[in-house]
Amino acid sequence: MRTYHCFWLLFWAGQPHQSFLTPLSKRTSGFPEKEKVLVLSGNSRQDLHRSKRSWMWNQFFLLEEYTGTDYQYVGKLHSDQDKGDGSLKYILSGDGAGDLFIINENTGDIQATKRLDREEKPVYILRAQAINRRTGRPVEPESEFIIKIHDINDNEPMFTKDVYNASIPEMSDVGTFVVQVTATDADDPTYGNSAKVVYSILQGQPYFSVESETGIIKTALLNMDRENREQYQVVIQAKDMGGQMGGLSGTTTVNITLTDVNDNPPRFPQSTYQFRAPESTSLDSPVGRIKANDADVDENAEIEYSITEGDGYDMFGITTDKDTQEGIITVKKALDFESKNLYILKVEATNTHVDPRFLYLGPFKDSATVRIQVEDVDEPPMFSRPAYIMEVKEDVPLNTIIGTVTAQDPDAAKNPVKYSVDRHTDMDRVFNINSGNGSIFTSKPLDRETLLWHNITVIAAEINNPKQSSRVPVFIKVLDVNDNAPEFAMFYETFVCENAKAEQLIQTLSAVDKDDSYNGHQFSFSLAPEAASSSNFTLQDNRDNTAGIFTRKTRYNRHETSTYFLPVVISDNDYPIQSSTETVTIRVCACDHRGKMLSCNAEALIHPTGLSTGALIAILLCIIILLVTVVLFAALRRQRKKEPLIISKEDIRDNIVSYNDEGGGEEDTQAFDIGTLRNPEAIDDNKLRRDIVPETLFMPRRTAAARDNTDVRDFINQRLKENDTDPTAPPYDSLATYAYEGNGSVAESLSSLESVTTDGDQDYDYLSDWGPRFKKLADMYGSMDSDKDS
Repeated sequence: MRTYHCFWLLFWAGQPHQSFLTPLSKRTSGFPEKEKVLVLSGNSRQDLHRSKRSWMWNQFFLLEEYTGTDYQYVGKLHSDQDKGDGSLKYILSGDGAGDLFIINENTGDIQATKRLDREEKPVYILRAQAINRRTGRPVEPESEFIIKIHDINDNEPMFTKDVYNASIPEMSDVGTFVVQVTATDADDPTYGNSAKVVYSILQGQPYFSVESETGIIKTALLNMDRENREQYQVVIQAKDMGGQMGGLSGTTTVNITLTDVNDNPPRFPQSTYQFRAPESTSLDSPVGRIKANDADVDENAEIEYSITEGDGYDMFGITTDKDTQEGIITVKKALDFESKNLYILKVEATNTHVDPRFLYLGPFKDSATVRIQVEDVDEPPMFSRPAYIMEVKEDVPLNTIIGTVTAQDPDAAKNPVKYSVDRHTDMDRVFNINSGNGSIFTSKPLDRETLLWHNITVIAAEINNPKQSSRVPVFIKVLDVNDNAPEFAMFYETFVCENAKAEQLIQTLSAVDKDDSYNGHQFSFSLAPEAASSSNFTLQDNRDNTAGIFTRKTRYNRHETSTYFLPVVISDNDYPIQSSTETVTIRVCACDHRGKMLSCNAEALIHPTGLSTGALIAILLCIIILLVTVVLFAALRRQRKKEPLIISKEDIRDNIVSYNDEGGGEEDTQAFDIGTLRNPEAIDDNKLRRDIVPETLFMPRRTAAARDNTDVRDFINQRLKENDTDPTAPPYDSLATYAYEGNGSVAESLSSLESVTTDGDQDYDYLSDWGPRFKKLADMYGSMDSDKDS
C-alpha cells in the first residue's frame, strides 16, 4: 500500500492580526474561522480533499494598506511529517520572500512585514517547502502558492488633464456637445465599487451640464450670447464608489469660450456726417472717414462700404480700411467751388460674411447720409487748352505774331493775368510774349534746316499773387521756304583715261536740297556758260535728279593737261528758284586696255588720303620736342652729380665727413703733423681732399710761411685770398684753422694758471681801486692776504 506524506499550509484570512503569537482560535474576521490547509502529496500533485475540518487551497488573500503596528499575519505552513519535535524546518522562497514575507521556520507561520499596495503589485507567487533540520533534505516536494492582495478604496479618481479648454459657437442649441472629460481610478474595478466613477458639475450651472457616466459636457441654456459673456469656467467632479457617501473624489476645471458668429448687423453711430474739402484736393485724396460699429469680431465684423445714391455719386468714391474697418471717402473727379459747392451722398455699410441662420434678426446692413462742403481756394490761372501747336514760316520778319495763348483766373475774383516765357525752354530767346494778351512773336530769325520744332513753356501768373501760376507747353513748327540752293550729294573727283573714246560716261552726278519739298525735289543740271562751248566734256541731264558726264573727244594727254575742273549748275523747281555752281574735278590717267587706271600725273587716285603737309610738320615738331627733352634730362643728371653737399643757403644741417681713421694717441706722430697748420710748406704733395671727388687733379698750392711778426689782419687776408683762388678749395663754408697767434699783448696773459708757479706773493690791493664792481673780488683776495699775515 502506497503511503502519501502530506504538507499542510494553514492560514487565517480576515482582519489583520495584532500579534503573530496570538492563538488562531482567537482571530476574528468576516471570514470563516476554520483553518485552511494546503496538502501537497509526495508526487507533487495538488488534490483538494476534506481532512480534519480543513480546506486545501493554493491561493491566499491579504488586505492592502495594513495600518497596524505589528506584522500582518498571512497564514501557516504545516506538514503531516511534523511531529512537533522541531526536527522539521520550513522555508519560503519567491516574490518578496525573506524581505516582504517572512516565515517562522519552526511553526510555519507566514507574516507580511510591510504595508502592501495592490496598485503597485496585486499578486505575489511564492514557493513553500519543509526540510529535515538535521539532514537538510526535503521531506515534502516544493509547492507553489499565490497571495492575492485584496483592494480597498484608497485612490481617488484622477482626471487625464488638470485643465480642459473647449469652445463652442455662441447661440448654440441646448444639448450641444462641448467636450468630454475623463477620470480614472487606480483601484481594482473587479472588486467592489472602488473604481466606479460618477461625474457631476460643481460650477457652471445653469449654462452647462455633464453626463454622470460618460463625462460629456453639453450646453444647458439656449442662445448664449458672446457679446454678453465670452468666457465660462466649469468645475467637474469625479467621485468613486458610484457616488455614494464615503467615496473619494477629484475635480478638474474646464474653460469654455464662446466663439463668434455673425449675429449682429453693422450700425452707424450717427445718421449724418459732414466733411469739408478744398476745391484744390487732388484726385484719390481722402476727404473723410466714417465707421459703422459691429459687435462681432474677425471676419464676422468685416464691412464693405458703398455709395448708393446722391448728387456726388460720380464725384466721390469710398473704400474700406481693412485694419480699422472704416470707410474712406476719396475724390474721383476734380472739384470746382464755382461750379458746385455742396454734395450729398448716401453711404451703405454691409457685412461681407452673412450667416443665413440669423437672417431673421434683420438685414445685416445700415446706411447714413454724408454731406461734403467744397471750400473755395485761390486757384492758379487756367489755360484754355492743355497744349498749343503753332506754325510759322522760317522767313518771317522779326516781331511777327505767330499765335496767342489765353488763360484766366477761375476764381470769382477774376484776377488779371500776366504771361511770360520760361527761359529754361527758350535759352536763345528766339520767341517772346506779350505779358498782357499772351501774343507770341519772334525775336530772332528762324531756320527750319537748323531746328524744325521749338518747344517752349508759357507761364501765366496772377498779377496780385504771382505765386499762383500755371504752365502750358507751346509747340512751334517752323515751315519751310525755298531758301537753300541744291548741291552735290558728295564731292566728286573722277578720272578719264588717256585712251578714252568719245561719248564715254565717266561719272554720274546727284544732288540734294536742305529745303523740304511737298511734291518732291526736281533738279536740273547744266554746264556753266563759260564751260559749255570750250569744255572737253559734255553733261547730260537724266531728268531723275541725276546727270552724267561724258567725254567729248577721243584721246586725252595727261602731259598736256593733267586735271580738268568742270563747273556744273544745279537748279531746283521751287519758288523762288535756287541754284548753285558745283565743280567736278577730272584727272587724266593712264589706263590699261580694259579701262582700269594705272597711274596719274601727280599721284594715284587709289591713294587719295596721304599725309598732308601740316601732319608732317606736326610729326617733325613732336620728334624735336622729344629730342630736346632727352637732352635736358641728360644735362640735369650730369649737373646733379656736381652738386655740393649743401645745396642752398637754407640748408644749415651739419655735414659730417667720416674718414674712418683712428689715431694712435699722443705718441703717434705719424697720424697728423700739427706743424702743417702752422707751416703750409709742410703739406704733402700727394694728399688729396677726401670729402669730395675731384673731376681734375690739381696740384696743391704752396703758400709762403707767415712771418712771426706778421699782423693778424694781414695774415687772415692773405689766407683768404689764397683759398679764394685755390681750385681745390671746397665750394661751401668751412672752418679753416690758422693756428696763429700774433705778437704778445702788452697786458700780458690774464690767466692765473701760471701764478701758482711763482715764488713771490701776489699783491691784490689794486683791486680795491677798480671800483665797486670789483669789491667782492677785492674782499676775497684781501682776506686771503690777511690770513697769510696772521
